[in-house]
Amino acid sequence: MKTYPRVLTIAGSDSGGGAGIQADIKSISATGSYAASAITAVTVQNTLGVEAVHPVPVETISAQIKAVLSDIGADAIKIGMLHSSEVVLAVRDSLLQAESEGWLDRPYNIVLDPVMVATSGHRLIEESAIKVLTEELLPLARVVTPNVPEAEILTGLKISSQEDLPEVARELSKKSSKSTPVSVLMKAGHLTEDRLTDIFYNAEEDRIIELPSARVRTQNTHGTGCTLSSAFASYLAQGLTLDASAHAATEYIHNAIVSGAGYSVGHGHGPVDHFLQMRRFLQSSDNQ
Repeated sequence: MKTYPRVLTIAGSDSGGGAGIQADIKSISATGSYAASAITAVTVQNTLGVEAVHPVPVETISAQIKAVLSDIGADAIKIGMLHSSEVVLAVRDSLLQAESEGWLDRPYNIVLDPVMVATSGHRLIEESAIKVLTEELLPLARVVTPNVPEAEILTGLKISSQEDLPEVARELSKKSSKSTPVSVLMKAGHLTEDRLTDIFYNAEEDRIIELPSARVRTQNTHGTGCTLSSAFASYLAQGLTLDASAHAATEYIHNAIVSGAGYSVGHGHGPVDHFLQMRRFLQSSDNQ
């Protein structure tokens, strides 16, 4: 029997469908992997913003992770919104239990998206959880994918331009206490330049890779971080190298933003076009 590349996403739910677990499942599926999930919180939100966050009990979060990994397993894990210290520690303990039970093997293909603030500006993590996230979960990750504000919070460094990104990426990598520092994909979207260059620091081979793209003028950017990190995990699950996964994931999100710019969903920050490749295939089939 054949097997799918398997990705477990651990994140919050977005009722508007543009970010969180919903975006993760779309991205993982669209890039060719099988998506399973553990929901950490239920948010009340749409394209206009987040109205409320309702935490899932930590026992239920841990049970979801155990249920997936003990049966289905995972070739990669994407971690997104973890709103409290208790949730961060529960996820850490669940992953360590999975290793001890033989459900996960090191090195982990864990992509950590340190979700802190929604596109609308709503805070999605408690202040006390940031330190615990850095000390307890970052060492388990293979890749971390912060945007500019998140990287500034995690490192304490100010980012003013593209030139700052490599130094900040290396500094964030050093925050990991494991023998092999975590690799860092620094997203440049919050900067003001028209020509954006994301930076991927491959800590396993100690090199910086530049990933340039043109800025897309659109308000349909809800869930871009979730989409990128999930695609990265999906490509790692399929056996691609770190560098190849970084290139493929950034190309996927750029194309999804470009395609999604032409659609109208809601009255605020709309989603990207997760299924652009499928849409193109269907359109080409109709034209034949």
